[in-house]
Amino acid sequence: MLKITDLVKRYGGGDPVLKNLDLTIEGESVVSIIGSSGAGKSTLLRCINRLVEPTSGSIELNGTELTKLRGRNLRAARRKIGMVFQGFNLVDRLTVMENVQSGRLGYISTWAAIMRRYPKEDIRRAYELMERVGIAHYANTRADQLSGGERQRVGVVRALMQNPEILLADEPTASLDPKTSEQIMGLLRDLAGELKLPVLINIHNVTEAKEYTDRIVGMRYGRIIFDDKPASLDQEAMDRIYSGSPHADRSEDLRQAS
Repeated sequence: MLKITDLVKRYGGGDPVLKNLDLTIEGESVVSIIGSSGAGKSTLLRCINRLVEPTSGSIELNGTELTKLRGRNLRAARRKIGMVFQGFNLVDRLTVMENVQSGRLGYISTWAAIMRRYPKEDIRRAYELMERVGIAHYANTRADQLSGGERQRVGVVRALMQNPEILLADEPTASLDPKTSEQIMGLLRDLAGELKLPVLINIHNVTEAKEYTDRIVGMRYGRIIFDDKPASLDQEAMDRIYSGSPHADRSEDLRQAS
């Protein structure tokens, strides 16, 4: 279970990007986060895996308080959090297998990684996952020779090689054509069920969010203002998520403080 309590992220002396945010995700649910640019969606995901340091608040994953971890303990906790990136974040000159095995870097020695001497069990698992997502035949192909959809499938397998307890996806379909986007969203949904894995997806495409996820969280200016099943996301909710203004949000801050 992921439990976020009273999370705040502030850069410098400006207004907080995340404002006392609470969110709980359990089981194998697929949860999408929607909202306009600047709502805080990507910052939220990056606070969870500590790519961005929270200003205050609590982020707990299966009983481990992530915000208090440092050094070796933080690195160990990050192994449990898989991340799929919008820009794929692959090493183009490496093969698909080598990119996939980078998901195991936290588990093998530096020498083994440099020499590319991967454990047999890791190779077996990589082929199993690549076969599942349809890229096993590209195992020895350089990453820069793949299409966008194929590259994103490599990113998904790399994240799953960590044996994560939760999978985060930051705009995983933004760089893809509509058909490939639907394939990737369907893949994430199916893998969540097969692997009993909670998935949290930051996404701009509301249609895909409604079709492929179990729950939608709507954010506006650092706050969650909608949290319900896709069927409940009506026009009124959409207007609240996408038609608000920073000025109105500051007024809400003042009312809460008074």
